[in-house]
Amino acid sequence: MKFSTKEDIEAPIDVVFGMLCEFDTFERSAMRRGAEVQRVDKLTDPATGMKWEAAFDMRGKRREVKIEMVSFEKPTEMRLETVSPGLVGEMAFELMALSRSRTRLVSTLEIKPKTLSARLLVQSLKLAKTSLTKKYKLRVAEYTKDMEDRYQKSK
Repeated sequence: MKFSTKEDIEAPIDVVFGMLCEFDTFERSAMRRGAEVQRVDKLTDPATGMKWEAAFDMRGKRREVKIEMVSFEKPTEMRLETVSPGLVGEMAFELMALSRSRTRLVSTLEIKPKTLSARLLVQSLKLAKTSLTKKYKLRVAEYTKDMEDRYQKSK
């Protein structure tokens, strides 16, 4: 199952990529929502090979995932791979400079089941795909709007 959206942001590509690299902020945000997140690599700067372990409750069951940065091409691309019992996923962010002060962000999320129970989960998600797609696009749009606002305030 795949979700995808694109947003244009009124900020330079380097600024947008820098905001996407604020991993501490994402970790804290997930923790505020009840997830347990722990960075498990020794890297000091954002790069391929960054790793996290996370656990959260979803649909009445505890889910544990391992997340790894599998591609990090500054300032145009970032790909994260998630692995959990039964599911694998990939989250990708691709940036394209439309002008010096405008950037296009293409965000995709794909999940694939590996087990029968995961197939049932994905199948139930497919039944709600329209509403889940709307939520995904709304979340990305809210985040990019926040990026624009933060950039405008920093100028």
